[in-house]
Amino acid sequence: MSLSLDEVRHIAKLARLELAAGELEATQAKLNGIFSLIEEMQAVNTDGVEPMSHPQELAQRLRPDVVTEADRRAAFQAVAPQTEAGLYLVPKVIE
Repeated sequence: MSLSLDEVRHIAKLARLELAAGELEATQAKLNGIFSLIEEMQAVNTDGVEPMSHPQELAQRLRPDVVTEADRRAAFQAVAPQTEAGLYLVPKVIE
C-alpha cells in the first residue's frame, strides 16, 4: 500500500499538521516506508507461535506488600473545614 500526496495532505489535516510542499514528499516517503514494513511483518508465517507479553522470560522483582507509612488521616482531617465519619464534606456544586 502506498499513499498519494492527497492522502498525505488529508492525514496531515486530520492530525492538525501544517506541511509545506517540500515536506509532503518527505512525509509521504516516511509513511510509505512504514506501510511497507508493516506489509513485510504481516507476510511472516506465525502459525504455531504463541502470543507473549514480553520477548524475554523475565520475572519482576516484587517488594513485599507491607505498610510503610503511619496512618495520618486524623491529622489531615483536623485542619479540614468539615469532616464526617472519616470523609471530607464539600459544598454541593450541582443542583
